[in-house]
Amino acid sequence: MAEVEQSPGSSMHGVTGREQTFAFSVTSPIVPTDRTAKFDLPVDSEHKAKVFKLFSFANPHMRTFHLSWISFFTCFISTFAAAPLVPIIRDNLNLTKADIGNAGVASVSGSIFSRLAMGAICDLLGPRYGCAFLIMLSAPTVFCMSFVSNAGGYIAVRFMIGFSLATFVSCQYWMSTMFNSKIIGLVNGTAAGWGNMGGGATQLLMPLLYDLIQRAGATPFTAWRIAFFIPGWLNVIMGILVLILGQDLPDGNLSTLQKKGDVAVDKFSRVLWYAVTNYRTWIFVLLYGYSMGVELSIDNVIAEYFYDRFNLKLHTAGLIAASFGMANLVARPFGGYASDFSARYFGMRGRLWTLWILQTLGGLFCIWLGRANSISFAILAMMLFSVGAQAACGATFGIIPFISRRSLGIISGMTGAGGNFGSGLTQLVFFTSSRFSTATGLSLMGIMIVCCTLPVTLIQFPQWGGMFLPPSKDIVKSTEEFYYGSEWNEEEKQKGLHQPSLKFAENSRSERGKRVVSAVTPPDSTPAHV
Repeated sequence: MAEVEQSPGSSMHGVTGREQTFAFSVTSPIVPTDRTAKFDLPVDSEHKAKVFKLFSFANPHMRTFHLSWISFFTCFISTFAAAPLVPIIRDNLNLTKADIGNAGVASVSGSIFSRLAMGAICDLLGPRYGCAFLIMLSAPTVFCMSFVSNAGGYIAVRFMIGFSLATFVSCQYWMSTMFNSKIIGLVNGTAAGWGNMGGGATQLLMPLLYDLIQRAGATPFTAWRIAFFIPGWLNVIMGILVLILGQDLPDGNLSTLQKKGDVAVDKFSRVLWYAVTNYRTWIFVLLYGYSMGVELSIDNVIAEYFYDRFNLKLHTAGLIAASFGMANLVARPFGGYASDFSARYFGMRGRLWTLWILQTLGGLFCIWLGRANSISFAILAMMLFSVGAQAACGATFGIIPFISRRSLGIISGMTGAGGNFGSGLTQLVFFTSSRFSTATGLSLMGIMIVCCTLPVTLIQFPQWGGMFLPPSKDIVKSTEEFYYGSEWNEEEKQKGLHQPSLKFAENSRSERGKRVVSAVTPPDSTPAHV
């Protein structure tokens, strides 16, 4: 971790060196500071913040951070609000184990499509519109949960609510446009981790609301229905706040900048092409399926698992289940920070090794969770599994921004969709039939995690290398400018459309780690004005 920043940016709107704030900064001379820019925080040549002040609301960088994670947090509450109330809902709607399992699959399947769409929306329209409209459009589906009367309706509504999880993509994309790549692991990990806490918070919130409403005089089968109005209104309020207070890019909203000519209007076909033809994209789709994917699966089954296996009260099972999701407070930011820290010394190779270690450990602890016979060991295994899986999620998005500058949104969307696909697949195979007990399903899921993490060894960047392979020896192809510039053809380069990619290349040289000579930078590779 870099030193705590003690100096203000070039604009002093409430952010001073004496401010009591938790901060991380980029101090490497490899990352230049744009001292002519007027922002609350010091920025690089892309106007991305070089400082992460956690308890600041500096505009636009830190305000965007807080809007992003809170909106994702709200959607997590809505999507998994039904999970802790399943013992009540199943009695009201006469749900079978297959119905419950299919509903769990449905809750994460919808966002496979919405996350893919959100990636394109972020690239072409900006994350503010994508995030705000999705949250507000999903609010009516949350309200509809109060009126379901059968298994089919329950499954359908959970499917529709799950679309809101695509706010994860806008969250990660937004952070990558606002913060320098040297601290992006920590920032992405914190934003997504705090958002994912909604999966734990809802395990506490919904049983509490249910209990309060029941004490107010409602019957059990009415109380759970009334409780769903709370997350529904949270969606409406948060969507309005994002629309009013959000900002797409450090310099303004995307549509405004495009009208001014400051940002080029990109072609969807080319953005999509560079995303799907990069083999690294597909490896991360698989990897994320067995880090974030298994976390989503656990959110759907863990409360019922402890309730049934250890004969606990609903509130007690909810508290235990909540601890899994609440671990995101520190686990996912830790994974992002570990990725940034290892990159300081070992560059991209350090990030890849960090991801493999964290995700593999998560898989091993998941195996143990399924085999634990006492509640104390089961809770310990669950917490260790939680830290491993969630930290791996943070480490994953410490790497994603470097795969492509031009297609970042679509790659983020595909990776996020991979998480939902992995969750749907594991729930369909292990938790929707009586073929496996929940305990056996957990152990088998752990084995899948370990195996599906191995492809990370195949990832290699020509300018930085991989876990085992060194950087390219080709003087031209081993530069950051060549890698990110290759996403633009000669006609586009003549129009200057590749300039943002060259700025990103300049700022991403920090991925060489301490071993700066891992790639040679030709003196004329970056234009002087960048």
